[in-house]
Amino acid sequence: MTLIKSISGIRGTIGGPAGQGLTPLDVVKYTAAYGAWAASQATTSKLIIIGRDARLSGEMVSRLVAGTLQGLGFDVLDLGLSTTPTVEMAVPAKGAAGGIILTASHNPKQWNALKLLDAHGEFLSAEAGERVLELAESDSIDFATVNKLGKYTTDDVFLAEHIAAILASPLVNVEAIKAKNFRVVVDAVNSSGGIAVPQLLAALGVETIEKIHCEPTGEFAHNPEPLPEHLRDIAKVLEKGGFDLGIVVDPDVDRLALVSENGEMFGEEYTLVAVADYVLGYHGGGNTVSNLSSTRALRDVTEKHGGTYTAAAVGEVNVVTKMKETNAIIGGEGNGGIIFPELHYGRDALVGIALFLTHLAKSGLKMSRLRNSYPNYFISKNKIELTPDIDTDKVLVEMEKRYAKQPVNTIDGVKIEFDKEWVHLRKSNTEPIIRIYAESDSNATADHLAQKIIADIKEIISKK
Repeated sequence: MTLIKSISGIRGTIGGPAGQGLTPLDVVKYTAAYGAWAASQATTSKLIIIGRDARLSGEMVSRLVAGTLQGLGFDVLDLGLSTTPTVEMAVPAKGAAGGIILTASHNPKQWNALKLLDAHGEFLSAEAGERVLELAESDSIDFATVNKLGKYTTDDVFLAEHIAAILASPLVNVEAIKAKNFRVVVDAVNSSGGIAVPQLLAALGVETIEKIHCEPTGEFAHNPEPLPEHLRDIAKVLEKGGFDLGIVVDPDVDRLALVSENGEMFGEEYTLVAVADYVLGYHGGGNTVSNLSSTRALRDVTEKHGGTYTAAAVGEVNVVTKMKETNAIIGGEGNGGIIFPELHYGRDALVGIALFLTHLAKSGLKMSRLRNSYPNYFISKNKIELTPDIDTDKVLVEMEKRYAKQPVNTIDGVKIEFDKEWVHLRKSNTEPIIRIYAESDSNATADHLAQKIIADIKEIISKK
């Protein structure tokens, strides 16, 4: 059993002893801590928005969260089976003090999590997250008396408001999409995307929608992380012909993966690249942001449009902070996360779909041709396990020194650039490992670069 407590939320496997998994006691403990934090903020609102994905533990966890918040005196508006970006948008729209999304994102079905939002519908800052963790370990939480208990209401229509806001964007061209008569296959891994994505597509004028794994049962039909090795079912449908593209989302619909008309993966990294290309073209340039572990292709596309690309530390809250600092018009993460600030500052697969379909329609290209129009890079993902006695931070400092003649970025681990290649080293916050991502214009070169860095790390360790 596993329980991971971090500033971005609480996640764990369901069951087991309290403190070792995400048990009912843990759900109440951390929800109460979040509620106490929310009550301490400069807001008069006593409303918290909640929503969940379709995983099996969702209803149970949702009831525990709602009851705890009511016990703190908060009114709870439950969006029920929803998406992460929908809850994010509902928080400011309803004037709420915050929100909790009950989802473990791409983790398997035995996992669940509490994703915590502030009054802007954005993930908590590091400072706020630390305060929630402190409150969880204290005895200072004060619950409401019987006459001040919060009320519980539900809302199953806000998804329609989310979709209406997407369609209202001047960058979303419904008529262009309708005119193409796109034939689309959707894989929503039997979670809430099975409701949200077809509803969005219908609103965009897509009439032919082949749904696979779209029943929101929570019984994930395959590993829910939308990686190529997990998407053979949708690839097989597309390989047979007759469709223009495939759309894949993770259980809470904040990550978007695309599949070309021939069954080939468009590439999660290239979801953001393609959408950014369209948004930058529409605006005649602009700034972009992604995290340090994302493909260089976004920088290439941004500079082609005369804009400036900036890298942020890994983590959505860090990307959002950097986007605000640089006034970026589009950003996100290489895992298929699109952040379109015109709508809201959160990864949103639904707005990503609408922008991409507009781009595809206006380009007049097939998916495979559009993908080939972008710089081709390959990322090799590796890790090296360390013994607990090794000081990981010192190893990273030594690597920084070793490559001091190269451009080095240390805002999040160590990223070393070599012309159009790079390698990014990050220590894990939960286990004694260093993650090593390397990118080049060929798989073989990326793998070779990663292995060279791994050899350097082993040499440093051996001298300790």
